[in-house]
Amino acid sequence: MELHPFETAEATVVPAPTPEKLASISIVGLGYVGAVSTACLAHLGHQVIGVDMDQDKVESVGRGESPIHEKDLELYLREGVDRGLISTTDDLAAAVRETDVTFISVGTPTAADGGCDYSYIEQAARSMGVGLAQKKGFHVFAMRCSIPPGTTMKVMAPILEKISGKTVGRDFGICFNPEFLREGVAIADFHTPPKTVIGTTDLRSANIMRQIYAPVDPEPILVGIEAAEMVKYVDNVWHATKVCFANEVGRLCKPFDVDSHVVMDVFTQDTKLNLSSYYLKPGFAYGGSCLPKEVRAVQHMAESAGVELPMMANLDISNKTHIEEAYHMVKATGAKRIGVLGIAFKAGTDDLRESPILEVMAALKEEGHEIVAHDDAITVDTALDAQLGYVKHASGGLRDLVDDLPQMLRGSAEDVMKEADVIIVAHKNATYRRLVRNAPHKNIVDLVRLFDAPPTVATYSGIAW
Repeated sequence: MELHPFETAEATVVPAPTPEKLASISIVGLGYVGAVSTACLAHLGHQVIGVDMDQDKVESVGRGESPIHEKDLELYLREGVDRGLISTTDDLAAAVRETDVTFISVGTPTAADGGCDYSYIEQAARSMGVGLAQKKGFHVFAMRCSIPPGTTMKVMAPILEKISGKTVGRDFGICFNPEFLREGVAIADFHTPPKTVIGTTDLRSANIMRQIYAPVDPEPILVGIEAAEMVKYVDNVWHATKVCFANEVGRLCKPFDVDSHVVMDVFTQDTKLNLSSYYLKPGFAYGGSCLPKEVRAVQHMAESAGVELPMMANLDISNKTHIEEAYHMVKATGAKRIGVLGIAFKAGTDDLRESPILEVMAALKEEGHEIVAHDDAITVDTALDAQLGYVKHASGGLRDLVDDLPQMLRGSAEDVMKEADVIIVAHKNATYRRLVRNAPHKNIVDLVRLFDAPPTVATYSGIAW
């Protein structure tokens, strides 16, 4: 697949306001992200001060020489130096004093316990706090490192406040602004970003950051700081997942003499399901007549061919873990009479084959809980024999409930709400949403994200939010 083309600096010149109207920016850390950001922001007309403790990087970037091998980076750095827009220093406090915004791109290596080493962030925050104490006016600190959610506000912010004597949100702003630059095409990615994410707690900082990115992305995504921190990890883990998935497909195809590249070329042409947001929203476990049995079939094929597919082999384990989480959430309420809204494997169908909610119901029934249920598409007259035969070697939930299911069903969702102590919502529709909204004191276990903004009452629990 061909990467984004980028030939010359002139090819990506973006009209921007005159330099005197642009925020001046200091960039802490002149490694890969910092050097590219320095070059590209200067190209947009910003006055940029690059900061690093490594004197070799300070001197090379200050001369317009790239400290790393990256297409067109040196061209941009030299342009910035020649225009008088790029300077470098090892004095971070001074750089903060002399600029409006500071981007933090220091290293966050793995700690001895496998977590994140915050020492470089803490060191930078102490120096930035000194600079902040010595200047007047509002200053924005934009963290760009990969860090666990909460780090920006719990590690960096307290140090800045303590040393500067100033208050975040009032005297200075803090953002988390993850980068999504691919090595080898970083300059092109800066000018045509897949997305620009700005996590912040105050509108003033958000607007300052929005203006910086306006020439390359006029519609940045504004979220909370913790969500922005998590996005960076999720993006990279997803990319790692895709690499492992494609490689497992290759290993599966090889013993069957199937061209894996042909298979994946076809696979990636489906942008409605395969390459889309479909299936990528946290909710309940997968089920139905296709996904469970075909995950098992692929694993059987692999075992028969002597091929190890650890990621695919663990899909069923992950799915069962999610089902168990729903069961434990219900148990935690202490309720004895359980109501279930939606029992088919997905809304709009009467297909009960390997419906994951049936596994939860079967486990609760075995422990003596009384269960009542409703589903728009399922009644006491729904034929279950054919479905049961289809999953006789798979779905324990349907087998265990088939005799009792007609007695559990109620004619309306309202009846279920009245009879039960806790309600499990396994389908999303307007009726269920209305009933839950009008019953704030009823214990709710939501498996489908009924509301864009989940209720904050103590009686409501979402399985993954």
